[in-house]
Amino acid sequence: MHNGIDDLLGIGIPAIVLGLTAIILMVQRELGPFGKLSAGGKWLLTGAFGMGILAFALKVSVAVAVTRMPERLIGAAAPPPLEAPSALAEKVWAYDGAARQPEKYVWQALPLTAPEPPGNTSTPEKVALGKRLFDEPALSADGTVSCASCHDLGGKGGADGQRTARGIAGQIGGRNTPTVWNAAFQSVLFWDGRAASLEEQAQGPILNPQEMGMPSPAAAADRLRHIPAYREAFARAFGAGQAITMERIAAAIATYERTLITPDTPYDRFVRGDQQALTAQQLRGMARFEALGCVTCHQGPNFSDASLLGGRVPRRIFPALPSTFETRFDLSPNRHADGLERGAWRIPSLRNVALTGPYFHNGSVEKLSDAVRIMASAQLGASVDGATRPDGALHWSATGRVLSQVERRNVSDRDVADIVAFLESLSSERLVARAYAMK
Repeated sequence: MHNGIDDLLGIGIPAIVLGLTAIILMVQRELGPFGKLSAGGKWLLTGAFGMGILAFALKVSVAVAVTRMPERLIGAAAPPPLEAPSALAEKVWAYDGAARQPEKYVWQALPLTAPEPPGNTSTPEKVALGKRLFDEPALSADGTVSCASCHDLGGKGGADGQRTARGIAGQIGGRNTPTVWNAAFQSVLFWDGRAASLEEQAQGPILNPQEMGMPSPAAAADRLRHIPAYREAFARAFGAGQAITMERIAAAIATYERTLITPDTPYDRFVRGDQQALTAQQLRGMARFEALGCVTCHQGPNFSDASLLGGRVPRRIFPALPSTFETRFDLSPNRHADGLERGAWRIPSLRNVALTGPYFHNGSVEKLSDAVRIMASAQLGASVDGATRPDGALHWSATGRVLSQVERRNVSDRDVADIVAFLESLSSERLVARAYAMK
């Protein structure tokens, strides 16, 4: 820095001297006599013409003074250096127009209450009715299946523990039953994301011929109208004289389901300030979960991009990359309803995931550790246990004319175990206690 200032002084000082000399001679010998100025007037005019040179001289003086300050004073005024990348987690870098700054992922706890739509606000009477309807087999065609038949709120973490759903007359559905716990935070429901609200979702199984099998919304409402206790319960929940309709059945069930949330996990306690809530292994898994990019899809307080809480892209193609797991677990379905060769599935929440196996849309994966390996390979393009990743890492976007290559990373057995341990910290302590009690 001092070399630059020395150069400035070497040029600036002679320029200042020459400039002032020229102005003095010009005013004293030419302009002053021509204007018949007194001696004082000549010097006043000299000062006016010399203001620019004096200002330049002042700037040079300030620059010299600053560069000669002790370095500790300069350091106190200067901005801190950019933080070095963490050894535990990758960072996403954002360009702000001037400098590259690290943008760290922010971990969030689950809110203590679920959002509700303005058209279906909660009341104790509506919640009580919804709970009763959730357990009501009369809403199925043969009176044998209720919502609770497939959504075990205790031992199965809000799912059913089966590969695919079971309906009336022993029918077997084509997709795995998602958990109902924390569904209130999701922006779209069902594996294909076709329902935009709990109210819309609640009608689907009741009318699905493979699930509860009611022939029409009117038939479901008429079934309840013939039960006196329901006429009274609907009047308390929706007002006297309000008819029992499919829309009100769904509204009551949805209101009850918004109470089925689990903010009581070790992870939530940790994020809220209890630094002893997670084990060392769970913390390692948390770091790897971020570093590998799992948070790209399973982000936010509900660990799903299909979330009302800041979700952006609710569905992803799965499996996105070819892997040896695809055939082993039959993960690639036939052409999906949206026309894609591979299914574009809603991103499920990972809360209570340790309790809700088997996994994926077809329920083909029993172990959570296998699910982690599949996601690392088929979604993130990583090598698993040192295995060579198959071809398919290069991806061409014909629309955007962009060629990209998935970065090759390795996921070891220890990484898998650590991530599984972290995922276990997302389980509600209440549900874990219930699951153990029911074994």
